Amino acid sequence: ICAREENGYFMNQFRFAERATYWAADNIAESIFMQHQREEYPNPSWIVCGAGTGNTATTIGRYIRHHQQHTKVCVADPEHSVTYDYWRTGQPPAAPVGASRIEGIGRPRVEESFVRAVVDEMVQVEDAASYAAMAVVNELLGRPRYCGPSTGTIFNGVCQVLQAMRQAGERGTVVGLLCDGGARYLDKYYDPDWDGFAECQPGAIRQHAERLRSFLGLSPLDPNEDFIVK
Repeated sequence: ICAREENGYFMNQFRFAERATYWAADNIAESIFMQHQREEYPNPSWIVCGAGTGNTATTIGRYIRHHQQHTKVCVADPEHSVTYDYWRTGQPPAAPVGASRIEGIGRPRVEESFVRAVVDEMVQVEDAASYAAMAVVNELLGRPRYCGPSTGTIFNGVCQVLQAMRQAGERGTVVGLLCDGGARYLDKYYDPDWDGFAECQPGAIRQHAERLRSFLGLSPLDPNEDFIVK
């Protein structure tokens, strides 16, 4: 609209993001594999990340294929993002959708730097599940208000992959890219009165927290205490 009516320009810094990264070496994928060389399973079974521009997922997927690794890539996508449906159908939406409530990931339009062919699996994560996972990750790390919402989304993806591996009797490692800190969200996701929580179904955040805690073997929440993200 700006270009048409105001003679303006759309400066799209994301369009060719995946081309700005040399995907064969010297990138985040290479760092992951190098760090795992001393682990029991040197090559991860899965790497789970989110998708903003899609550059991270694309870089990792291309690196894996270039080096003929058996690792698979899973992308966790939040509500109100087109990336999951695009990966599943190959068709971009006819019109942009509403904005994602999970800062850092989720897009209202398909970014050209997301190459769906190098992604093996995608999961769509409810916002309530992302908020719940923030609290669970913080508890596991012993650091209150440590992580941000996209970390919650990706951690849900990690747990879904682990659950599928468990059910299939598979052993291995799963890497999750937990990429945002919580300090910038003290007046949003860490504020119990934040308006965004009201957009979730009543009790949904607590239910997702209980589900994650059960899967991870953590003690149940106190039924006499209100659940808050902290």
